[in-house]
Amino acid sequence: MTATAIAAEPPAATPAPARQAELFRLLRDDCGACHGMTLQGGLGSPLTAAALADKPRDGLVATVLQGRPGTAMPPWQPFMTQDEARWLIDRLQSGHVPAVPKP
Repeated sequence: MTATAIAAEPPAATPAPARQAELFRLLRDDCGACHGMTLQGGLGSPLTAAALADKPRDGLVATVLQGRPGTAMPPWQPFMTQDEARWLIDRLQSGHVPAVPKP
Protein backbone atom coordinates (compact mmCIF):
# COMPACT_ATOMS: atom_id res chain seq x y z
CA MET A 1 0.00 0.00 0.00
CA THR A 2 1.36 3.38 -0.91
CA ALA A 3 1.47 6.42 1.33
CA THR A 4 -1.25 7.93 -0.86
CA ALA A 5 -3.50 4.91 -0.29
CA ILE A 6 -2.87 5.04 3.46
CA ALA A 7 -3.69 8.75 3.49
CA ALA A 8 -6.93 8.07 1.58
CA GLU A 9 -8.21 5.76 4.34
CA PRO A 10 -9.86 7.43 7.31
CA PRO A 11 -7.46 7.85 10.22
CA ALA A 12 -7.93 5.65 13.24
CA ALA A 13 -9.23 7.23 16.42
CA THR A 14 -6.34 8.38 18.61
CA PRO A 15 -6.22 6.68 22.01
CA ALA A 16 -5.58 8.72 25.14
CA PRO A 17 -1.85 9.31 25.82
CA ALA A 18 -1.73 6.76 28.66
CA ARG A 19 -3.28 4.09 26.42
CA GLN A 20 -0.87 5.00 23.61
CA ALA A 21 2.01 4.29 26.00
CA GLU A 22 0.42 0.94 26.94
CA LEU A 23 0.02 -0.01 23.27
CA PHE A 24 3.62 0.91 22.48
CA ARG A 25 4.80 -1.17 25.46
CA LEU A 26 2.71 -4.09 24.19
CA LEU A 27 4.32 -3.62 20.78
CA ARG A 28 7.83 -3.48 22.24
CA ASP A 29 7.51 -6.26 24.80
CA ASP A 30 5.00 -8.71 23.36
CA CYS A 31 5.16 -8.16 19.59
CA GLY A 32 8.91 -7.56 19.84
CA ALA A 33 9.40 -11.01 21.38
CA CYS A 34 8.68 -12.53 17.96
CA HIS A 35 9.06 -9.66 15.51
CA GLY A 36 12.34 -8.45 17.01
CA MET A 37 12.88 -5.80 19.65
CA THR A 38 13.61 -3.30 16.86
CA LEU A 39 10.74 -4.73 14.76
CA GLN A 40 13.23 -5.79 12.08
CA GLY A 41 12.00 -9.39 12.20
CA GLY A 42 12.80 -12.58 14.06
CA LEU A 43 10.46 -15.54 14.43
CA GLY A 44 7.84 -13.20 12.97
CA SER A 45 8.20 -10.98 9.93
CA PRO A 46 9.49 -7.39 10.16
CA LEU A 47 7.02 -4.71 11.26
CA THR A 48 8.85 -1.85 9.60
CA ALA A 49 7.15 0.72 7.39
CA ALA A 50 8.97 -0.69 4.36
CA ALA A 51 7.88 -4.27 5.10
CA LEU A 52 4.24 -3.22 5.65
CA ALA A 53 4.02 -0.65 2.82
CA ASP A 54 2.19 -2.90 0.35
CA LYS A 55 -0.06 -4.60 2.90
CA PRO A 56 -3.70 -3.50 3.24
CA ARG A 57 -4.41 -1.94 6.62
CA ASP A 58 -7.60 -3.95 7.18
CA GLY A 59 -5.74 -7.22 6.58
CA LEU A 60 -3.05 -6.26 9.08
CA VAL A 61 -5.68 -5.23 11.63
CA ALA A 62 -7.43 -8.59 11.18
CA THR A 63 -4.12 -10.40 11.69
CA VAL A 64 -3.42 -8.45 14.88
CA LEU A 65 -6.88 -9.04 16.30
CA GLN A 66 -7.49 -12.63 15.15
CA GLY A 67 -3.94 -13.97 14.92
CA ARG A 68 -2.89 -16.51 12.32
CA PRO A 69 -4.10 -20.04 13.02
CA GLY A 70 -1.37 -22.65 12.64
CA THR A 71 1.38 -20.13 13.36
CA ALA A 72 2.91 -18.56 16.46
CA MET A 73 0.84 -15.36 15.84
CA PRO A 74 -1.77 -15.19 18.62
CA PRO A 75 -4.95 -13.12 18.58
CA TRP A 76 -4.58 -9.80 20.42
CA GLN A 77 -8.29 -8.96 20.45
CA PRO A 78 -8.54 -9.62 24.20
CA PHE A 79 -6.00 -6.84 24.76
CA MET A 80 -7.01 -4.11 22.29
CA THR A 81 -9.98 -2.82 20.37
CA GLN A 82 -10.29 -2.67 16.60
CA ASP A 83 -9.74 1.10 16.70
CA GLU A 84 -6.59 0.64 18.79
CA ALA A 85 -5.29 -1.99 16.36
CA ARG A 86 -5.98 0.38 13.43
CA TRP A 87 -4.17 3.19 15.23
CA LEU A 88 -1.16 0.95 15.92
CA ILE A 89 -1.06 -0.32 12.33
CA ASP A 90 -1.22 3.28 11.09
CA ARG A 91 1.82 4.10 13.25
CA LEU A 92 3.72 1.05 11.98
CA GLN A 93 2.92 1.69 8.31
CA SER A 94 3.92 5.34 8.61
CA GLY A 95 7.13 4.52 10.50
CA HIS A 96 6.07 6.63 13.51
CA VAL A 97 6.74 4.21 16.34
CA PRO A 98 8.56 5.86 19.25
CA ALA A 99 10.98 4.01 21.42
CA VAL A 100 9.32 3.18 24.73
CA PRO A 101 11.73 3.26 27.66
CA LYS A 102 11.92 0.19 29.83
CA PRO A 103 10.25 0.75 33.23
